[in-house]
Amino acid sequence: MPNTTIFYPLLAQTAGECVAWNHLHGASIGLALASAIEQSDRPLLIIAPDNLSISHLMEELHFFGDKTDHFLHFPDWETLPYDHFSPHHDIISERLAALYRIPLLKKGAVITTVSTLLHRLPPNDYLDGYSFLLKVGDKLNIELFRTRLTHAGYHSVSQVREHGEFAIRGSIIDLFPMGSKTPFRIDLFDDEVDSIRLFLPDTQRSTEKIPEIKLLPAKEFPLTDNAIEHFRHAWRSQFSGNPLKCPIYQDISDGISSPGIEYYLPLFFEKTVTLFDYLPERTEVITIGDIETKVKEFWQEISLRYEQGKFDTSRPLLPPAHIFIPAEIFYQSLQRYPRVKINSGETKQNATFATSPAPVLDINYKLQQFLQEYSGRVLFCAETMGRREVILQLFRSISLFPTFFPSWQAFLTSDERYGIVVAPLEEGFSLAEPNLTLLTETQLYGKRVMQRRLRKKTVQDTDALIRDLTELQLDDPVVHIDHGVGRYRGLQTLKVGDQIAEFLCLEYQGGDKLYVPVASLHLIARYTGADPDHTPTNKLGTEQWQRAKRKAAEKARDVAAELLDLYAKRAARPGHAYQLPQEQYEAFASAFPFEETPDQLQAIHQVFKDMTSDQPMDRVICGDVGFGKTEVAMRAAFLAVLNNKQVVMLVPTTLLAQQHFQNFQDRFADWPVQIEMLSRFRTGKEQKNVLDRMTDGKVDIVIGTHKLLQDDIRFKSLGLMIIDEEHRFGVKQKEKLKALRASVDILTLTATPIPRTLNMSLAGIRDLSIIATPPARRLSVKTFVHEYQTSIIQEAIQREIMRGGQVYFLHNDISTINKKAEEIAHLIPEARAIAAHGQMHERELERVMSEFYHRHHNVLVCSTIIESGIDIPTANTIIINRADKFGLAQLHQLRGRVGRSHHQAYAYLLTPPKNGMTDDASKRLDAIASLDELGIGFTLATHDLEIRGAGELLGEEQSGNMQEIGFTLYMDLLSRAVDALKEGKEPDLETSLLHRSSEIDLHVTALIPETYLNDVHLRLQFYKRIANAKNQTELDEIQVEMIDRFGLLPDALKNLFAMSELKLQADQLGIIKIEANEKGGKFEFNEKPNIKPEIIIKLIQTQPKRFRLDGPTRLRFTLDSHEAKERIGLVDKLVKDYFLK
Repeated sequence: MPNTTIFYPLLAQTAGECVAWNHLHGASIGLALASAIEQSDRPLLIIAPDNLSISHLMEELHFFGDKTDHFLHFPDWETLPYDHFSPHHDIISERLAALYRIPLLKKGAVITTVSTLLHRLPPNDYLDGYSFLLKVGDKLNIELFRTRLTHAGYHSVSQVREHGEFAIRGSIIDLFPMGSKTPFRIDLFDDEVDSIRLFLPDTQRSTEKIPEIKLLPAKEFPLTDNAIEHFRHAWRSQFSGNPLKCPIYQDISDGISSPGIEYYLPLFFEKTVTLFDYLPERTEVITIGDIETKVKEFWQEISLRYEQGKFDTSRPLLPPAHIFIPAEIFYQSLQRYPRVKINSGETKQNATFATSPAPVLDINYKLQQFLQEYSGRVLFCAETMGRREVILQLFRSISLFPTFFPSWQAFLTSDERYGIVVAPLEEGFSLAEPNLTLLTETQLYGKRVMQRRLRKKTVQDTDALIRDLTELQLDDPVVHIDHGVGRYRGLQTLKVGDQIAEFLCLEYQGGDKLYVPVASLHLIARYTGADPDHTPTNKLGTEQWQRAKRKAAEKARDVAAELLDLYAKRAARPGHAYQLPQEQYEAFASAFPFEETPDQLQAIHQVFKDMTSDQPMDRVICGDVGFGKTEVAMRAAFLAVLNNKQVVMLVPTTLLAQQHFQNFQDRFADWPVQIEMLSRFRTGKEQKNVLDRMTDGKVDIVIGTHKLLQDDIRFKSLGLMIIDEEHRFGVKQKEKLKALRASVDILTLTATPIPRTLNMSLAGIRDLSIIATPPARRLSVKTFVHEYQTSIIQEAIQREIMRGGQVYFLHNDISTINKKAEEIAHLIPEARAIAAHGQMHERELERVMSEFYHRHHNVLVCSTIIESGIDIPTANTIIINRADKFGLAQLHQLRGRVGRSHHQAYAYLLTPPKNGMTDDASKRLDAIASLDELGIGFTLATHDLEIRGAGELLGEEQSGNMQEIGFTLYMDLLSRAVDALKEGKEPDLETSLLHRSSEIDLHVTALIPETYLNDVHLRLQFYKRIANAKNQTELDEIQVEMIDRFGLLPDALKNLFAMSELKLQADQLGIIKIEANEKGGKFEFNEKPNIKPEIIIKLIQTQPKRFRLDGPTRLRFTLDSHEAKERIGLVDKLVKDYFLK
């Protein structure tokens, strides 16, 4: 066979024919495949050896091929054979979408792995039978639709957030179909589809309208009555023993899909099929590498897992051949198609490509030598824009000036000898025809660098996040501002007189009950201080609560004065007011490769507002690990540098300094900004050079550890200090920072604010910005607390390695860390384990981390050095040994090391037996396991307060007062005291304790009917939001949202909004109570109402039959006869006509 050109590779033409492509090196495999996809007029099935190869291949195809919609990825379940876990919804969604599209493919490629192909699949008619199209104008019976969705595996919830969920509220149906990027809201008019709109899962608000949606089933098996019956019958035929002792059998009988049910797929169908049965007629199959070995290894894994689990009678296993395709059948299936084998031996037809491996070159010496001897063209691949700049800088030192190209195609069609392009390719190659070499960073440095993540939107109200931190659960302690601490016993609907109203029931000491009307929810807060089990409750009708409250208010005043003194010193010194050059800033912002989340934009706006004012900034940016705090810091740094100020970024560890250094270089690649790093990865000579340049003002941004706080460090003009994870610095360093605070702008980034900063922020002394929106497709981390067992470690590591990922094994004992790494390598043969800890020599540590980053190892046995910020998107399992020894903030940080991509991440917290742990440790572990949501660093800090008591916050004596009245109320008192002192007034203890808003009782039904919104948590949330609304605009906003999410407002809810509106007007006027019935009612005023006395005197004189005084603060009035529903309008008219004019 002649040398086939890589741009026109030879393909097999007839079934059974096989062509071998040999001598393809590095990314040239991707180039040959991209050419084949482009030229072939038939669909291709590309079979890669494993998930890691797929991720490299996808990058190569995106780079070499110009049409990315030409390939479909059919993903792996990412579970072990016979696993007790189910795949994540998003994976199932992607698989079902692919299965739906594959039979319709006319051209392009399906890409999958050998092990994914070996799984059996539901029959072809399953997808057709359980998919349906829904269009505007279609007739829809809600109950039939609900049944149909349940049978297709959809799961009914109160709020739709993930694939495969639906919610029905009256005539509104929310639904997140499989294979769709967004959820939909279907609005019915009677039984007809009136509109279909997209909505955002985070805000639950709808966006644009669309004409129709395609609904795929939610699982790879049905849950109809027939399917369940088929499953039960097949189970009894297959397994002996009592099926009622098997949880899976029980669950499916009840229509619940158990975790790991995918490994019982054949029991739902008469027959299963393989992916080959979905392929279009004319498909060609291309296999990469030695797939025979991969098939053999996977079957060994299956047999081993089957042998280990087959004796568990409560979870009997199906024989492997029922679920997986035996090797011989797999090879027979391959024979039915025209085939290409890549790099796996010769056949009758061999296409040998004229490619060779790219040389490994030292960037200085060998590269120069290579370029002198090589006559062809060279394209360099940098992984990111920032890396491109670093490489170009190095090239300048050897007088090499390559041209920048936007794409592979652009380089190919040009005549330039040297080019550079941004592409994250793993390995380069050399071509003979055309004479061309592609060099990646692996060839230039022997390592790959950083990768990026994407984001999506929501907006966060800090106050709401704190006040409603966790949904109120039954029996939780709550604080009523007038009656003290009681237990929440639920929402109850009671009939009062002839009206129905909803109340919050609170139980106090001695079983006394207090019913709080929903309109007064602003008087209630969640109690946090002691842990819920040991919360003291108060007795109704005694002085005890008033005394506790007064004492706490006095203390709060003292604390406020002390804090304000510290910050007054700072405020008295003017800071530097920066100028914002709009054009340059917009150019910098537009180079951010993702869409900012609204939280991020809000934080950036707040930071700029601080920096452009003449007060020194002191702001905390709190956001979970990986939610984009660094970008906010970079924008602040950009503004400072443009104003000729220097920026310092202070980080707790050397590794983190290295990472931020690279990220900053990436982000500032296109700007003339000098960025340097000071850490122990630098030699003494290098450090001295950096220090000298800093003093001369030649360094704009310097990133480093606490070395930067030493006395001998001088700046020419320091303007901004960015502190990452302040709680990791020691007392001495914090003192040093305190001294700096008065003069420079300070921006603190943290994932778990320590209680002290949290509370200072809450009290408005340091400003707080919260970024609580996860980036797009970040999944929360599944967290398990287990006693230490080798079988759990084995399974966790195997599951991760099988899907091409990496594992952190945290073992915080340096003396035995190497032994632990050997133990793991012995336990799991596939594990390539390596140890890393903080006492290693810096160069050695840098080498180990770099090798782990480039996947030369797949298990890193390490100490807590990984706690801060090393960003490895492929590491998605963390195992923490002796998790009981860590604090809550630390556990959260460690868990944040995984789950930085769109794969489901797992955290295993291993502990000694129950009796070997303290109560506090058990509580911490329970807290972290219960909070596996994203964006909870903030919630965690509050939990931390509950567990440790608030001692650390304001000194020991304060914590007693806080325990008595609860954290929320204490902070409320503190912030009022701070506000009063800021205005130069003495805090008035009486009013701050009895801060009240108006009470409105018009004897009309005003509530959110259960028929309109039946989820108690959501009802509570809306009651609280309505009660806390500060103005008409906020009330309108809530109404719009409720109509959008739940349909038109019923009368009782309209009444609630109208009364809330009346309450806002009454607050403004100083009316503390309005009461009315069918005959009339009364207004009760406070000591100093906002109404001129002459107005009231005039009313009594001109309309004596209608108005009369009843004591010094009450005005009685009569009403003409009316219906109850007109009463709110009549009272509202009185207020507007007589008092508001």
